[in-house]
Amino acid sequence: MKARKGGRFRSSFKLKRKGIEVVGEWKTVQIDPNLFAEEEFRDIVCLEELTDYKLVSSSKVGKVKEKKRKAETASEEGNEEVEEPVVPPKKKKKNKDFRSQTDKDNTPNAAEIDVLVDKEAKCNEIIEEANCEDHGHVIESMSSRIDTPKKKKKKVPKNKAFQAPEALPSVATSKKVKNWTTGVLSASTDQKADVSAWKDLFVPEPVLQALSYLGFSAPTPIQALALPSAIRDNMDVLGAAETGSGKTLAFAIPMIHSVLQWQKSNNSTTRNDSVSKESHQHHDEPRWENEDEAEKLTHQQVEDSGDEDGASFTTGCVKVLENVEFDSHDETHTVDSNKKRPLLGLVLTPTRELAVQVKHHIDAVAKFTGIKTAILVGGMAAQKQERVLNRKPEIVIATPGRLWELVKERHPHLSNLRQLRCLVIDEADRMVEKGHFLELSQLLEILNDSQYNPRRQTFVFSATLTLVHQTPTRVLQKKNAKKMDKKTKLELLMEKVGIKGKPKVIDLTRKEATVETLTETRIHCNTNDKDYYLYYFLLQYPGRTMVFANSIDCVKRLSSLLTILNCDPLPLHANMHQKQRLKNLERFAERESCVLLTTDVAARGLDIPNVQHVIHYQVPRTSELYVHRSGRTARAASEGLSLLLIGPEDLINFRKIYKTLEKSEELPFFPVDAKCMTSIKERMNLARQIEKAEFFNSRAKQHNSWLQQAAEALEMDLDDDMLMGKKASEQEESQKQKMLKGMKKQLKHMLSQPLFKVLMKTKYPTQSGKLLLPQTSEGMSALGAMSKKQAKKKKSIK
Repeated sequence: MKARKGGRFRSSFKLKRKGIEVVGEWKTVQIDPNLFAEEEFRDIVCLEELTDYKLVSSSKVGKVKEKKRKAETASEEGNEEVEEPVVPPKKKKKNKDFRSQTDKDNTPNAAEIDVLVDKEAKCNEIIEEANCEDHGHVIESMSSRIDTPKKKKKKVPKNKAFQAPEALPSVATSKKVKNWTTGVLSASTDQKADVSAWKDLFVPEPVLQALSYLGFSAPTPIQALALPSAIRDNMDVLGAAETGSGKTLAFAIPMIHSVLQWQKSNNSTTRNDSVSKESHQHHDEPRWENEDEAEKLTHQQVEDSGDEDGASFTTGCVKVLENVEFDSHDETHTVDSNKKRPLLGLVLTPTRELAVQVKHHIDAVAKFTGIKTAILVGGMAAQKQERVLNRKPEIVIATPGRLWELVKERHPHLSNLRQLRCLVIDEADRMVEKGHFLELSQLLEILNDSQYNPRRQTFVFSATLTLVHQTPTRVLQKKNAKKMDKKTKLELLMEKVGIKGKPKVIDLTRKEATVETLTETRIHCNTNDKDYYLYYFLLQYPGRTMVFANSIDCVKRLSSLLTILNCDPLPLHANMHQKQRLKNLERFAERESCVLLTTDVAARGLDIPNVQHVIHYQVPRTSELYVHRSGRTARAASEGLSLLLIGPEDLINFRKIYKTLEKSEELPFFPVDAKCMTSIKERMNLARQIEKAEFFNSRAKQHNSWLQQAAEALEMDLDDDMLMGKKASEQEESQKQKMLKGMKKQLKHMLSQPLFKVLMKTKYPTQSGKLLLPQTSEGMSALGAMSKKQAKKKKSIK
């Protein structure tokens, strides 16, 4: 009997393995059709018998196999030819060695050993591919657990690793592209920058080396003011600076310095311990390193989220083996390392994406220090994050929810927070808001009570830290009402966070709170017309654009609408799977002209390079959100445009923002070419009809299928009244489908027509000999259109 595998029969190959050489041919045996009715035989494909064969010793089979295999690959499998040459020699060597040892035994035993060897060889291949970046460290650590004859054979995989060095860079580069922070961090890695400007700020030497490698030649104002007081004076820091001003490094560098100082002070004690336990540590240390590297690889796969599940699973296998072997080998070492390698730095962020970004920035600056970091966020496997914590990282970047979850589970690395040297609360004004982040208040309670460390430094940063709302008169009329100003706001914040001494307060924000290089504009329109103006802007001014909405439903509707109009938008909201969220961010950073439709999840902290436009499809509810949303563009002294689409229901929020930010001038109106609006409205209205029809169809299908499944499970009959939408006849259904197809065809034709027609008027050469041609808006940027309008306005005033 043969089993089907990969569309071919390979039973003859399996029989050869058992020491049988086929002389004749396989002949089919007729089967009684009634046999297939029985459940036991339902998987039978066919029966074949072999009568003409002879028994051969297993050592000869290897030689026969070698010759025949070459013939097979040449004739049948063109694709496998590329992969096969590296793998078979390893398997053959192993098979021959084992067969020579087991020639005296029975043939079934030899066959069993062959199968085991093949499985082990496959395992080794998987491990090598997954850990190609580690240059064989994990393989070496595994070889310590394998018997001596196998150790000799490890030469073959090592050669294999050296034979294919060309594959390594491709893996590395693909990972770099996937992460949206690489655009910022690897901006000028070709030449090392002069970092003499950093030396007066007491920056550690390995960090200076990393800054030179990254091309950061001079510190930003917030960094220049924060670093000396944090590193030299060991003060707590409250920092408020505009978006894109480099706040991450302002707390990352002092934190790395603090960890290095702790390592220095504890170095002498660890040296004494290592001398006393030299023989014991000798075997354990390489295993620590290998485990770290394997964990780091898997962790990056989770963050980058572009890797296949299979790859992460294989690397996970390696690590689990390492952990099991390590834990069973020596429990006392883990207890000691808990004490010796405590958690020294903790960074708390409001969103998962910001946590991923902060981790990449800290890793880049701590490149030459050997400091380990870990990320703890929701939406990713908690078990993997626990294994990463088992490596005892010195710095942890986390969102409050997942961190509190692991603290409650009493993870050993998070059990002793009394030794914490640095606590960072990024985007602190959002984190400490009432009604948000309940877990944060519980964490701060522990850190400031039972786990309080008087030597701990606290860093609090945000772009809107000192932004104060004008208190309404009805609130001020109450008995115990206090007028909120900058000082009282900071005092309340310090009380909540647990800053007990006198901190260094740095406020570099402008009165308007937004950046000088940001151009702010608006369009007043009806709520239904917002779609038209959004579509007009995206067509007229292509580039990297972020569109913000207040609700997830709005993002979903716009996503399907713009997909129908071939704009290829990327959605981002809290209901999406975490891997998909990160993927969309990475794609957005890769493409030069792209639209990211997002809620306020992406409003804070994300440093996506070269975002040209930010569109507020709905006016934000608070002025803080407006500042942070607009801060996604015009970062690090580059220019950017912020456009508000203001409907009648948005006017109240707009006036509040205008009042809070104390804008001296009115926001200018964005220029719109009225000639194009008729064709834009036609396209958009047709797209709305298609979207509406598709939405109701999919919703009705989902609802009805769920009801039917529930009814089947309960063995009940469904009434037609319970189903969503009346049960349409086949004729009506086909008519609907025809209409939908017709609309799609019509829209396709519309989209193929040029929207912005360049009208050329005939002009004659002037006296100077120049030919004056009409200037078209085609190819002009949004910022260019705004500056042109403002120049015209100034001329008309004069």
